[in-house]
Amino acid sequence: MVDVAIIGGGPGGSACASLIKKYRPDLRVTILERERFPREHVGESLLPAVPRVLLEMGCWDKVEAAHFPIKVGATYKWGNKPGLWDFEFVPLAMFQPTPRPARFEGSRALTAWQVDRAIFDKILLDHAASLGTEVREETTVREVLRTGDRVDGLRLHTDEVVEAKHYIDASGSSSILRKAMGVEADYPTQLRNIAIWDYFENTAWAVDFGENATRILILSVGYGWLWFIPISPTRTSVGVVIPLEYYKKSGKRPNQIFEESIQLEPTVAKLLQGSTRDKGGVRTTNDWSYISERLTGENWFLVGDSCGFADPILSAGMTLAMMGARHVAYTIVEHHKGQHDPEWLNAYYNQNQRARIRQHIMFADFWYSSNGCFTDLVDYTREIAKTAGHDMTADAAFRWLATGGFTHEDPSLPMVGGCSVQAVRQINERLSDTRSVSQLSVNNVFRLNLEDTTDDTFPILYEGGIWAKPCFRRGQKVLPRFGVFEIVIRTLQAESQMERILPWLEGFFRRNPIYPTVETGIQMTLSTMEAMIADGWVEAERDESMPFFDFDIPEETSAIHGNRDISLIHA
Repeated sequence: MVDVAIIGGGPGGSACASLIKKYRPDLRVTILERERFPREHVGESLLPAVPRVLLEMGCWDKVEAAHFPIKVGATYKWGNKPGLWDFEFVPLAMFQPTPRPARFEGSRALTAWQVDRAIFDKILLDHAASLGTEVREETTVREVLRTGDRVDGLRLHTDEVVEAKHYIDASGSSSILRKAMGVEADYPTQLRNIAIWDYFENTAWAVDFGENATRILILSVGYGWLWFIPISPTRTSVGVVIPLEYYKKSGKRPNQIFEESIQLEPTVAKLLQGSTRDKGGVRTTNDWSYISERLTGENWFLVGDSCGFADPILSAGMTLAMMGARHVAYTIVEHHKGQHDPEWLNAYYNQNQRARIRQHIMFADFWYSSNGCFTDLVDYTREIAKTAGHDMTADAAFRWLATGGFTHEDPSLPMVGGCSVQAVRQINERLSDTRSVSQLSVNNVFRLNLEDTTDDTFPILYEGGIWAKPCFRRGQKVLPRFGVFEIVIRTLQAESQMERILPWLEGFFRRNPIYPTVETGIQMTLSTMEAMIADGWVEAERDESMPFFDFDIPEETSAIHGNRDISLIHA
């Protein structure tokens, strides 16, 4: 009998165990992992949200000590134009390649890693064990014992039965507990892809910014796209993602498609010259997106890929797994404190994590449907665009993404797919080849729209506790009265005209130095207001008698711009 039984020792299961043991070391936590670590796994490219979770777990220094390549961003050949373009988490002018192992500070707090999952996953599992988690490897769950929606125990391959107060399914696509509880999955997209990949030793890197910092490559070919991800100073993961239907109709073997794809992309082909391939041969897996119909039950939770999966074009898998694991850990800790209604805690995780996965799937759909390079898949991408319900312009795509809400990844400021609102707008321009027009530029009067809303509360997760914060609710959508959202609410309660909003914000941020500069605070507030307009929380109007202000984003910024350092290789 334990307090928490976790099926699966991957990053989601390990993170959940570590955070529970950090904040409630008295709880007995057991991980049941069917394999012996280290073991190989795909999904090597991380986003900046993952290091922040690792820092909270107390594991950041251990991962940094492994000297994985630092990910400062990605270089793409994607969209309607053939040229390369970059998306950087931190502009290169601000990146400081400090000696490693480094600390989580400065520009390193804004970056991520590209990891060898065999090494990375073992670091996380061993860390959970170091905090007091019982880790049982080579232990298979044969049967989930249940009564209605309640799990009574887990029968192992040894015929032992593990009983717990809480059960967590972190078994990945196997979804052992989810399937046993009869929870179906929803497939809200036309995307049905497969991935084919292999590993190479001693490849050249496209760029090296010092201290093993680089960008990954995401490069479209006529029928799919290639990834090129250095995962150690000497080892690189290279893969191709293609539609399942294309693979079936091609009549070709996975290795044949893999080698042809590399030859179609001169940048990757050149980087691989002189390297050696792994002797294990190519690997394949399904990559289609899905969402579980629910993520919680009477005494159980789903974490990681058992919750759902978003196409890997956004490198979202690990982020979704780690953020969801953190949320479940906090929820279980709060269950034991007894200070909040358990149904309220579970309902918020279920709603928020499902919305987060759906938003990533929507963003991935837009990426595919806007890629004019998929010349062999015109009907395929047209069908995705039809399903997505947008007309391919940058503004329409932004409004369409807003239908999923902006508050699921961070309740203090709007984000989509790990990107800020400004980054989303600029990416939409890159993908659709149309200029985005800011509603703050074409309008100059702004009012809160709180019709048909109710006062409610939503959870904030902080330092091992959950606090109930006020919000407005309209249907399934929530407007937090917290963070930058609260600043916008206070601003529009004071002023409605842009010519008065700007000096009001300047005074507010001088009195409340929340951000490094007043200008940064104003920029964050205005971009949040833009998201609230798209999401229906703010109404925008034109008054020709008042001045207008230009808030449109330049086509090239320091973070998103045409590539300047790989063009010669590509040529």
